[in-house]
Amino acid sequence: EACKLNSQEVVEEDKRLKLPPNWEAKKARLEWELQVQEKKKECAARGEDYERVKLLEISAEDAERWERKKKRKNPDLGFSDYAAAQLRQYQRLTRQIKPDLEQYEKLKEQYGEALYPTSDSLLHGTHVPSKDGVDRMVADLEKQIEKREKYSRRRPYNDDADIDYINERNAKFNQKAERFYGKYTAEIKQNLERGTAV
Repeated sequence: EACKLNSQEVVEEDKRLKLPPNWEAKKARLEWELQVQEKKKECAARGEDYERVKLLEISAEDAERWERKKKRKNPDLGFSDYAAAQLRQYQRLTRQIKPDLEQYEKLKEQYGEALYPTSDSLLHGTHVPSKDGVDRMVADLEKQIEKREKYSRRRPYNDDADIDYINERNAKFNQKAERFYGKYTAEIKQNLERGTAV
């Protein structure tokens, strides 16, 4: 019996080690979100506003700390590189996803332990998405394409600007030079135009 219990513990420990490092935090976060949803339902059933009930349970010190944290955090970091932009888009899209817990419970009953794949699992090609899931994905992709089309715009060409180039490549070079060195050469250019250059 001791051997049996020991082997079960080894299997459990192996499963724990294969989980991602932030698994416990994610699990706690999901449990907290479920509790919040239950409290919202209870408040709705009693006809109370959940935000007011929640604020009654929070101390003034905690509220002040959260407000300072909110003010300190800059929500829009802007564009730094493509990897960061992709990560921001991924996080935004995953925040919009609402899990279907009923469907999850059905799958859990149907597959049992096979629902949670391990390194030995072969699940490729076994999952067939539902029609609703495919429709949600298509609608989401269409929304992304529509948003992208709205923001893509051609940079206007300025006809009144001085022509200081001989071809397109030279124009691009001159634009870069102006962008990087324009503030240093502005006075020299003005002197040349006035004819007062030394």
